Amino acid sequence: MTYPDTPLFIGGQWRDAASGKSIAVFNPADGQQIGRVAQAGLADLDAALAAAQQGFEAWRELPAIERAATMRRAAALLRERSESIAALITQEQGKPLAEARFEVGAAAEITEWFADEGMRVYGRIVPSRDANVQQLVLKSPVGVVAAFTPWNFPVGQVVLKLAAALAAGCSILLKAPEETPASPAELIRAFADAGVPAGVVGLVYGDPAQISSYLIPHPIVRKVTFTGSTAVGKQLAGLAGQHMKRATMELGGHAPVIIAEDADIAVAIEAAATAKFRNAGQTCISPTRFLVHDSLHQQFVAGLVDWAESLQLGNGIDPATQMGPLANARRVSAIDALVADAVQKGAKLLTGGKRIGGAGNFYAPTVLDDVPLDARAFNEEPFGPVALVRRFSDLEDAIDEANRLDYGLAAYAFTRSAKTVHVLSQRVETGMLWLNQPMTPSAELPFGGVKSSGYGTEGGPEAVEAYLNTRAISVTHV
Repeated sequence: MTYPDTPLFIGGQWRDAASGKSIAVFNPADGQQIGRVAQAGLADLDAALAAAQQGFEAWRELPAIERAATMRRAAALLRERSESIAALITQEQGKPLAEARFEVGAAAEITEWFADEGMRVYGRIVPSRDANVQQLVLKSPVGVVAAFTPWNFPVGQVVLKLAAALAAGCSILLKAPEETPASPAELIRAFADAGVPAGVVGLVYGDPAQISSYLIPHPIVRKVTFTGSTAVGKQLAGLAGQHMKRATMELGGHAPVIIAEDADIAVAIEAAATAKFRNAGQTCISPTRFLVHDSLHQQFVAGLVDWAESLQLGNGIDPATQMGPLANARRVSAIDALVADAVQKGAKLLTGGKRIGGAGNFYAPTVLDDVPLDARAFNEEPFGPVALVRRFSDLEDAIDEANRLDYGLAAYAFTRSAKTVHVLSQRVETGMLWLNQPMTPSAELPFGGVKSSGYGTEGGPEAVEAYLNTRAISVTHV
């Protein structure tokens, strides 16, 4: 399909930037420009903020059941338009079409779950110490939300914030990624076409630093939600804190994978490899540090290398493609530098470790063994198709390594032992732990990290709670 130019969405209208400025968009599979996206200036942001405030005042007054019905209509439209939206994701982000289809389908499911969860926002009656007094706890939407999302899941990351905010009764102004603008625009279009009132949902693109520094301190904005790198997240969290804005931060990770002595090695290889190379490793919960018991090390590494070398690389539009390009040239250079550093410090390059082809941002699935702890890749989030392997002999050593870094977003483990499951569940410092399986996030489960991987969650009832104020009401009956 033809890739469209992407406008802003402000006050229920699709429009170009007031300045007329726009930014080029490129296909990562061949490096060719495929379109442009409008670049918002301060005048556009002011208009969007004013519209968001008006939208909030209208949306908060709708009964939860009416908000839910509108959101369910949006989910139905997402399913109807799944093929065209998935094609846009693949063109602008690079992932295989099958993964893009899954992302859109998951967005519809997430929207439906939060639609229903919005009808379960309960307060409570608190028994009073005085028979003439009634005490209530009420929940109310926090207000206008400023949301910032990355390019690795251009629909999936947006919908978690969008659906939770709308379910709570908030309006939301989204700053979506300039590198992957068309698919989030189509997500927003589905909500607009479903009947979300003007101003309830806004969409802007532009200079990320300018937009965040303007929106976060603005008095209209009452809540900030960000998904992205830890470095940027700390800056935005600091800015939000200066202005007493509530914030949800879903930040970087460096997920350890503990393969215990009693693991089912076939399950471990398939699950870990599937998770590792999904979206070319450009996933915040991607497994990265593979900690393998000595007795299983040789078998696991051989299986992981076979899996990596069997993957079919290519343009994501091709049905045969199993792994697409990295999303931009910056990622290729970054991965290449991390691999070179690891090898220079003594890691064994078992497969991959190089750019593929002359056009596009393709990088070979890579496995590095016996990676030293001082290698940059073992300390910095790789965010690419690189598996880093180290061996261990004692489970305590593996747990210590899993917890060594200040990241704590996701972790994985493989074991047949109930005791080991219990120990890992209690000891591994992570927001999400998957045992004997690849990543399986869902709308009903919390999705978030600990330590420098952020705070707050974008799944489960807790996600809606993040968009609500809790208020105490005490009434004396006279």
